[in-house]
Amino acid sequence: MRRCIAAAAMALAVTAPSGAAEPNRSAKLGYWWYAPTPAEPSEPDADQPPPAPVIPPMTELAKWSPPRIAKLITEQRDYAATVLSVDAVADFWRLQDFARRKARAFAGVTQLAMLTHPELSARSAYPVVGDARDAMGAQKDATRRAYLRSKGGEFALIMFSRASCGYCRVQWPILQRFQEEMGWQVSSQDLDRKPELSSRFGVEVTPTTMVIRRGSSQRMVIANGVEAYPNLIQTAYQAVKLLSGDIRPEQFLTEAGEENGFFDALANGPVAASDPAVSQGAQP
Repeated sequence: MRRCIAAAAMALAVTAPSGAAEPNRSAKLGYWWYAPTPAEPSEPDADQPPPAPVIPPMTELAKWSPPRIAKLITEQRDYAATVLSVDAVADFWRLQDFARRKARAFAGVTQLAMLTHPELSARSAYPVVGDARDAMGAQKDATRRAYLRSKGGEFALIMFSRASCGYCRVQWPILQRFQEEMGWQVSSQDLDRKPELSSRFGVEVTPTTMVIRRGSSQRMVIANGVEAYPNLIQTAYQAVKLLSGDIRPEQFLTEAGEENGFFDALANGPVAASDPAVSQGAQP
């Protein structure tokens, strides 16, 4: 009897149409039979309009996260732009109005949080009143100048130029002013006369102004092209602090007097996975 059943099964397998789907051998049903391979899901008809999104009541929508709300707004926008009905468009703008009011509420709570926790606000570090900003700017400038003057014997400025560079003639008086006020050595190097300096220092654009540390290979470009005098002082200050090890690369935007304050990227601890403090903290 079993031989007859087996023979019948083999006959059915031989006579099966060649286009039939291969059986799914991983899903066994019964002793001999296997489940057929499921059919591929059909793709939605691109010519059909998208289904109308389900818009929950506002009390339910208030519990949703912003990404989920944004997704619903996008779906409703696409649906409204497809069907172009008054109700669909109105629903889209109702959702937009809800998002606007939610953003307004967040802004209000944010202002309250800034008043409750002033250390989170930039106002303590950067006042909005004009007179206070002027006083702070003067204090920062004095700090930068004092620091740069103290480094005059350790660092110098080089401007790389060419005879055909008209902008170089504009930048050079600015560097001379820096020399007079900061007491630094300042020199100009003509790349046409000394072409080997271009590859040695990696300079192609003129004018290029570079800070170098005397008796060391340390150097840093602080200006490509013409740079205004206040900006030159600011960048030179940051470069010298970095080359001297007074700040780290993450603190390059930290201006004079902002150390350990609101604008210091490392004031509250490391912010990068490569920070030594992070790797040390990860060790058992």
